[in-house]
Amino acid sequence: MAALQHLSSSIIAPLPSQLRSRFNLRRRCCRLLPSASAAPHPDQTDNAITRRQLIGGLQAAAAFSLSPLGRKALAAEDPLSEWERVFLPIDPGVVLLDIAFVPDDPSHGFLLGTRQTLLETKDGGSTWAPRSIPSAEDEDFNYRFNCISFKGKEGWIIGKPAILLYTPDAGDTWKRIPLSSQLPGDMVYIKASGEKGAELVTDQGAIYVTSNGGYNWKAAIQETVSATLNRTVSSGISGASYYTGTFSTVNRSPEGKYVAVSSRGNFYLTWEPGQAYWQPHNRAVARRIQNMGWRADGGLWLLARGGGLYLSKGTGVTEEFEEIPVQSRGFGILDVGYRSEDEAWAAGGSGILLKTTNSGKTWIRDKAADNIAANLYSVKFINDKQGFVLGNDGVLLKFLG
Repeated sequence: MAALQHLSSSIIAPLPSQLRSRFNLRRRCCRLLPSASAAPHPDQTDNAITRRQLIGGLQAAAAFSLSPLGRKALAAEDPLSEWERVFLPIDPGVVLLDIAFVPDDPSHGFLLGTRQTLLETKDGGSTWAPRSIPSAEDEDFNYRFNCISFKGKEGWIIGKPAILLYTPDAGDTWKRIPLSSQLPGDMVYIKASGEKGAELVTDQGAIYVTSNGGYNWKAAIQETVSATLNRTVSSGISGASYYTGTFSTVNRSPEGKYVAVSSRGNFYLTWEPGQAYWQPHNRAVARRIQNMGWRADGGLWLLARGGGLYLSKGTGVTEEFEEIPVQSRGFGILDVGYRSEDEAWAAGGSGILLKTTNSGKTWIRDKAADNIAANLYSVKFINDKQGFVLGNDGVLLKFLG
């Protein structure tokens, strides 16, 4: 409490260079499927085939494809995917963590990841180029850029070890903002609000707002989650007595409401503007929670370990959820992104991609990433025509619409 009050009233001091991150907010990897065998290179095929045999084979194939039976067979094999992979100029081991575009210019965006990865696109995400930030290269750190947000031309980036960057000109220049050593927890989420404003969340549940480019911050909540649970440990929240004091995931609705999952996945918490404390909730499912977020209609979705997908009954905050059957093949589902109120996509371990067109009542599997041996962590739709799926090993999928 004292730390929150101190930070809200003081100008933020420089962060000690020896600070190291102690918590990894990003979701843990599920099982990886071994890489699919690559198709043989044309040069490795039988060189003894004659030109006459080759032409005959091509003519037969063409005749088959033009016949009704051929068209039907090809259609059955074609997954008709709505995604394509975009290859990036980065090391294979990089985990992509967030993506954002400049609202005034939807062709201009930035992509973040581990190993101080920052990429920029000016063609809507079809091609990307590495981007460096001099103020983030002055120290001997290998930053993990976690979150990026734009409002107008103003943008913010946070990372670990603790770093805060601000741009007033759509990313042409980035300025490093000093941070207080008394900041409770690691920064895990930031939301640009315009006119030098932003909202910042830490993994201990502290929420701050700034209106002067990050030089002063005001606490929007009175205490961290640990302090709240210490007062309410007898309230019947399962697992609160051994809460480790951090979030595993946190998601914000367009209206400014938050839902966060406890580090062990045994309960979740919600907060909305005007509330003094986080509100803890028992999980209504048998398995531990992997991730939670907000549906387009204002309800909640919940992902349980082992591939379980649940939707809340009704809209708003509730502890009543209904399990939805999905073809997850036993791999964990890690994120859900809504393109519209009816259409959403879910992604997870070993390239799992699922789609619904009826607000989540039924889901079908898209085979776009079946041959990609990677976990897909994040689904983000910039608008109804722009969408991306982010994963480990530098995997980026672009929505084709």
